[in-house]
Parts: sequence; C-alpha cells; structure tokens
Amino acid sequence: MFKFNKIVLALGVCGALASGAAAADMKVGALYPFSGALALLGQESYRGLELAVNEINAAGGVNGEKIEIIKADAVDPTQAVSETKRLISANVVGVFGSYASGISYAASPVTELAGVPYFELGATAHKITTRGYKYLFRSNPNTALYGVSVVNALHESIAPGMGLNPKDIKIGIIHEDGPYGTDVAATEKKRAQELGYNVVEVLPYSAKTVDLSSLILRLKGAKADVVLQTAYQNDAILFFSQARAAGFKPKVVIGAGGGYSLADTAKAVGADMNGVFDLDFPQASINPAGAPGLDKFLEAYKATYKSDPQSGHSLTNYVGAKAFFEAIGNAKSTDKDKIRAAVLAYKKPAGQTANGWAFEFGEDGQNNASTFYVMQWQDGKLVTIAPGNLALGKPVFKK
Repeated sequence: MFKFNKIVLALGVCGALASGAAAADMKVGALYPFSGALALLGQESYRGLELAVNEINAAGGVNGEKIEIIKADAVDPTQAVSETKRLISANVVGVFGSYASGISYAASPVTELAGVPYFELGATAHKITTRGYKYLFRSNPNTALYGVSVVNALHESIAPGMGLNPKDIKIGIIHEDGPYGTDVAATEKKRAQELGYNVVEVLPYSAKTVDLSSLILRLKGAKADVVLQTAYQNDAILFFSQARAAGFKPKVVIGAGGGYSLADTAKAVGADMNGVFDLDFPQASINPAGAPGLDKFLEAYKATYKSDPQSGHSLTNYVGAKAFFEAIGNAKSTDKDKIRAAVLAYKKPAGQTANGWAFEFGEDGQNNASTFYVMQWQDGKLVTIAPGNLALGKPVFKK
C-alpha cells in the first residue's frame, strides 16, 4: 500500500542538492487507487500525471519550482478521506487524482474545507462539480455528457449503420452502482426515452460482484437487443463471460469507458469483444495530426514504462495535468484564490493538446470543452471512429 510514498521527480538539480536545498519546491498530492480492485486503471491514470510532471520538471518546473509528487493510496472512499488529510498535513499545493468517482466525491470535501485546490483528471460523476465548491476543478467530461453521448452514438451512427429501426430496439442498461455507473445509466435512460427508444431494463449491481447471471437472464428474458454497460474491468469481463454461457447475444453492446477501453479486457474476453463499441476518453489510437504532442507522450510512456499505454486514462491525466500546471504557472502564486482565477481564465482551442481536447472552465470548475470519443474493438484493437478529424478507422457493422 502506497501511503505517503514520496517520489522526487525533479532531475538535473545536482547543484541544489549539493548546497543542501530541497530537490523539489512544489509538493502536490497524487490520490489514486494504487491497490485493490481499481488499481490497474488507478496506476494507469497516475502514470499520466507522472509523465506530465517529468516533462515540466525537465523544462525547469513551474515558475522555476520543481514539482514533487506525494503518492497516496485510496482503495475506497474511507481511505480517500484519511489519505487526503495526510496530504494536506504535508502542505501540498493541491491534490491531483483520482480516476474513481467515489474517491473524488469523498476526498474533495476535505480539500475544500482546508482551502486546498483539488484537480480532478479522470473521475466522471456529474455531481462532483455541482456542490458549489470553489477550489475543485475537473479537466475531463462528466457523466451528464457521457450518457447522452452513448445514446446519441447509437441513434446517429450505430443503429442506422446496422439497419435497425429505433422503434424496434429494446435497450437494456446495466451499471455498477457507484456514482459513476449510476449517473451514466440515469442519463442514458433519459436520453433514450427522449428519442423514443424502449428501455426494457435498468439494472444496477456492485462492481465487486462475482455473478451477473441473474441480470443477464433478465436482459435475455426482456429480449434486449442493445446493451449499454457502465463497468470497471472485472465486471465488464464477467458480463461477456456469463452472457456467452447463457447464450445471450445482443446485436449491439456499447460500453461507457471504464473497463471497456482496456487492452487486458479485450484479451480476457477474446473474440466476443470484436464489434463492441466504447465511448471513452481519447485513446492513443487517434490521428496525431489533430493531437499535437501525442507522439511525444507515447515516446515518453514507452521509455518510462517499457510498454504501450494500457488505456486512454494515462493520456487523459497527462493532458489535464499539463493544463492545470500551466494555469498554476499563470497564477504566479500558490494562493488558492489566484489559482482559481487562473484556472477559470485558462482557455485552449481544440486541436492543440495531445488528445485533441479544448479547455474552457465554468464557474463550477468543470472543463466544458472536453468530450468523449467513439471507438470500436476491431480485430483486437480499439479503433477511434469519431470525431472524424481524429478517427483512424470506420465502424464495422454486424447485420
């Protein structure tokens, strides 16, 4: 368990060390699930932050100050609270995290009360940024957009491409029952009903479950031909395994990120993953012409971790962290109110970041210019198929 494990990322400061000065001048917390069931994507998300800090430190830091990351392991909301308090006691300038919405939702009230900025780089639950907090900022899109985007992709591209009439489609929605899954499912249901679809089931389950057979039998009994799932890795794999065992073969499966973007998920599921759609954060499989800096990120990732990215979570955290550190630099101060003003003033048009995202923050701290991309698993690879300027392939439809 990574409790208060300090990693000094600043390099090339031998003179400072020789004189007895600290190797890092700006401490930031990194609150992620480094152990437990969410560790794979928690670690992948952290890598994006780490690469951003490495790059910034190599270029001289933020206003001449090198950055030190203090890692804190948050396997659940309770531990998120205690670890956030530890980070605050270490006088961090801000806390970065956190991948899981439950962790972010629990930790951010602690930082808000202490007047410490919280920079969310990956958790998606809509309500995280609707509580009136002044010092909570999120670079990634939220679940309100997620559910709408999933159903819009079905309505505008997938259903027509497969020759399906919306009036004949029966949608089954299944989701992990945390803030992430619950929020996505609610907006999926609302948007589907607005467009006239028949939603036959909305079924929550614990992400820790080891049995989805009863849910699958209900979907099969309701004759759901489109399944929308919001899941982490283990429950995504479990769905496909038990659906195959039950002989349940929906015409369309669309995942809302989480485990659906992971290469390891595709390996575990096998051939059944081919043709599955996924709406998620931008992946590495996007057109670099619309994402300047993507090649640099990929080179740094492979050099540091000796592999390709596991999912788009590292790229997402990298892009978000770079934006927030640039805003902190613009503030020319670590004062919380000056940081807030700098974040709210920060703007960047689409096509100028390593994943193509734009940046424009609302008063609630939400980046309203970030979005989800549409992808499909094709022959074992997750291929971006929309938006068009970042696509590397076209959808393949089963009929």
